[in-house]
Amino acid sequence: MNHQPVLILSKKMIISRIYSYITISSVSALSRTPKLSHLTTPNRPPFPRIPHFFCTKPPIVIILPPQSMDPNSSPQTIPVVSTFANPFDSQNPPPLPPAAASNGADAAAAARKPIALWPGMYHSPVTNALWEARSKVFERMLDPPKDAPPQSELLSKTPHQSRTSILYNFSSDYILREQYRDPWNEVRIGKLLEDLDALAGTISVKHCSDEDSTTRPLLLVTASVDRIVLKKPISVDVDLKIVGSAIWVGRSSIEIQLDVIQPPKDDSDSSHSTALTANFIFVARDSVTGKAASVNRLIPETKQEKSLFEEAEARSKLRKRKTVEDDGRKEVESGEKNRLEALLAEGRIFSDMPALADRDSILLGDTRLQNSLICQPQQRNMHGRIFGGFLMHRAFELAFSTAYTFAGLVPCFLEVDHVDFLRPVDVGDFLRLKSCVLYTELENPDEPLINVEVVAHVTKPELRTSEVTNTFYFTFTVRPEAKAAKNGYRIRNVVPSTEEEARLILERKDAEALRLASA
Repeated sequence: MNHQPVLILSKKMIISRIYSYITISSVSALSRTPKLSHLTTPNRPPFPRIPHFFCTKPPIVIILPPQSMDPNSSPQTIPVVSTFANPFDSQNPPPLPPAAASNGADAAAAARKPIALWPGMYHSPVTNALWEARSKVFERMLDPPKDAPPQSELLSKTPHQSRTSILYNFSSDYILREQYRDPWNEVRIGKLLEDLDALAGTISVKHCSDEDSTTRPLLLVTASVDRIVLKKPISVDVDLKIVGSAIWVGRSSIEIQLDVIQPPKDDSDSSHSTALTANFIFVARDSVTGKAASVNRLIPETKQEKSLFEEAEARSKLRKRKTVEDDGRKEVESGEKNRLEALLAEGRIFSDMPALADRDSILLGDTRLQNSLICQPQQRNMHGRIFGGFLMHRAFELAFSTAYTFAGLVPCFLEVDHVDFLRPVDVGDFLRLKSCVLYTELENPDEPLINVEVVAHVTKPELRTSEVTNTFYFTFTVRPEAKAAKNGYRIRNVVPSTEEEARLILERKDAEALRLASA
């Protein structure tokens, strides 16, 4: 048998070979990636749904034919293949490309292993477990029966039927731990936000499934994130669990509650094991007509389930009432005019008499940051849209950077106040994220609060349009150890320079006051 040498190359070595004499091409399932030529047209169709085959991110394994080792020989085409196996694991060798398999290698090893994973290549390891838990349901969503009828009869389900939990073995899995570690030896919040969105989507699918392979599945999308609250720092060295279930349903909407649980390192008090709570709102659409679709009923059984259902019902009524009030407000009341004037007064001093402005204040416009990106197919979900968790991750990273540059000290995340998913984001979209510090709360000097807004825009230069697709609101404070190292440190007050900025500040303050009053 003619065994061919296998090299595992670093990125630097690969680049060196590329620039010297090697041409690299993709084979196998990579060649089946959908063509992206239509993405340059303004009226492109939705990106095709993802295939069932999926590649993770292990080291790149390159198969070098013997003759290509001679630098004087003609350039050879070297296939780059991805593998699910650990290349250092002798018990599970990496698969070989078809060319190598035809030369005597094991054909079974060359076959790509089909596995039901969360669609899209931009994902975290936790999505593997999510898909394995309900692979039949998701595979039917990826490849629904043609001309299938909608669900004819709604079912009654309990929260227990949709309850799903995910365990992170940080204490024993070094690779997983390194994927989630941040510079302060805590869990990266941005990656955790992705996982929360993925798990909430899985739970909503489980609740809406009718277990009938002949009906067409519903299209479930994230409508908003009601609130995400960090109750204590999340260590990356201790095992972590996320538990969630449906806690309330309306006619076409579902509220999912997720709890991130991590016991104390010393196991002293298990009552303080909940590290984070999150509430996601999903809405159901008919996958053919795109109209609102009814979802299965939810029957709470236990006392806690009934209490969560009532609290979610109250939040739903509050959201509807706020929407009606915002739509019906025609004029600005005199009291609000006074509040606007008070906010704008200090801003006018910055504009008209900058030398006399308060040095403990800063204009809102001077806190702004932004970044831009082109949405790639690796970041899409099963419906061909950009994964909502990816958007939250990018928004969080920008908000964190904004708070960092504003405070001058490392910020500490406290909560996601609210997230609105106003419009879908497609593959190939030009996405712009803009952030600013809306206002600060300095009543408690030991824990000053920094409220950051991030707005996502989809910009279409060819059409000269720009639309807001998402709004995110984050709250940070300053890490105590960083604040203690800087004596006399003080967070500055943020003042608006325009009426639009002043209105944004008042709207967020009023929304927060309304939420606290309802709680």
